[in-house]
Amino acid sequence: MAPPPPPPPQTPTPVIAREAWEGCSVLLDINDGDRLAFFRLTPAATVKIGDKSCSLQPLLGRPFGSLFRVGPSGLVPCAATDAPSQDDKQRDGGADGQAQDETRDNRSLVDNNTAQTLSSEDIEAMKREGASGDAIVEALIANSSTFGNKTVFSQEKYKLKKQKKYAPKVLLRRPSARSICETYFKKYPARIGFMRVDALSLLLSMANVGAYSDVLAVDMVGGLIVGAVAERLGGTGYVCSTYLGSAPSSIDIIRMYNLSSDMASRIFQAPLGDLFSLQSSGDLCSLQSSGDAPSVLSGSIQGDVVETAAVPDEALQLSPAKPVDTAVSDGNAQSTTAQPIDIEVPEPATDEHLNQGDISMLDCKGSNGNSIAPKAPRAGKAPSPERMKYWGKHGFSSLIVAAPGHEVESVVADLLPLLSYSAPFAIYHQYLQPLATCMHSLQVSKMAIGLQITEPWLREYQVLPSRTHPHMQMNAFGGYILSGIRIHKPDPSEARMPEKSSCVTGVTESMLVL
Repeated sequence: MAPPPPPPPQTPTPVIAREAWEGCSVLLDINDGDRLAFFRLTPAATVKIGDKSCSLQPLLGRPFGSLFRVGPSGLVPCAATDAPSQDDKQRDGGADGQAQDETRDNRSLVDNNTAQTLSSEDIEAMKREGASGDAIVEALIANSSTFGNKTVFSQEKYKLKKQKKYAPKVLLRRPSARSICETYFKKYPARIGFMRVDALSLLLSMANVGAYSDVLAVDMVGGLIVGAVAERLGGTGYVCSTYLGSAPSSIDIIRMYNLSSDMASRIFQAPLGDLFSLQSSGDLCSLQSSGDAPSVLSGSIQGDVVETAAVPDEALQLSPAKPVDTAVSDGNAQSTTAQPIDIEVPEPATDEHLNQGDISMLDCKGSNGNSIAPKAPRAGKAPSPERMKYWGKHGFSSLIVAAPGHEVESVVADLLPLLSYSAPFAIYHQYLQPLATCMHSLQVSKMAIGLQITEPWLREYQVLPSRTHPHMQMNAFGGYILSGIRIHKPDPSEARMPEKSSCVTGVTESMLVL
């Protein structure tokens, strides 16, 4: 008996960079969420805030989470003196959390545009003299005749409004699965299938995505799922993004994750036809020998597979192999056809300035000169024959499906045989009816157990002194998730054999007794 092959060499866990470097993608949070934009830090990258264009060079070498303000010469890091003073903290409330000056109210205030004595010409003159935005805000407060008569809450609202206009703040954030999903959901929710961040976290949890996992994903939401899975794997497992048809779906969102070279090299793309055509002794061979042809493969993947590099950008759009189920509302069909999922990085969830410079990863170095994230290969290459053979023999450890433009029932029925037994799966859809139909089909076919449909619910809270409460407005729709565990489906012919044998034996014995 041949000895087992030696274990693969252990690779060090990639370290998440804590500082921004040249060539990386960053998320700029302007004025506390009023504007979110992705940018790639190149020498020519700029951001326009108000009527001023600021260079992004001051962001290089700064740790993620740093706060910047717009100064006369551009973005300037906020010093410790820019933190709220003790007087400002006393305005919010005392040590016991009780607001001060509760006797004041706004009943006598009249908005007639005469309370402010500082004119716009005076403000422009202060700007030309080089006055900072905070100085302009303080001048506006000093020249307001009604500011002292307002309540504490009204004063804070007035000051915050003027700060956003004359002294905007920019927060440097690291693009992650959460921040990318939140930004897309806020600006372009249709391009990620209206997937909220809590739905994304439930998908990863219900699919049991962890270290050293082999995850099969059907990502028709621009690469959000594949990037989140690769980020959680941390360079230890593999993720295979399969697609229905000859042209692969775009996964360009992965470039925003700043994945290392090792993490990006573990992301593969393979058509569903190649996964079913594996010649091995695993479950796929038994599926093929039984003569059951996958329904989604008929007519859509019978032709030659087109290489990813040969497909133009205009062709990277959804090409559903089947029409959407008639039980889905017309609004769903219009949403899936009018908004293509395959999008370029500069256009969908970013400002137009993201297109400045090369989109590919550059050599990334930290402040000490050491390489943080070297030039990463393009994610989504074809898997090796050895890796395909391994998947065909052992199956995938989990399945995640996010395909709003396809019929969920047929897609899941064809993908479940690719999983190993007892492997979990999670299917996302923005509507309930397709998942309910799929759940009923799985129950009848006895292909899975533990089936449940979950509707995520999320509500944010405001946490401030003396005014902690839920937000008055919230998003009431986050899609639905169907989860379960794949089980072995016995052959019906083998299950009936003992019944026929016992029946024949019983007849023979009865005839002998007579």
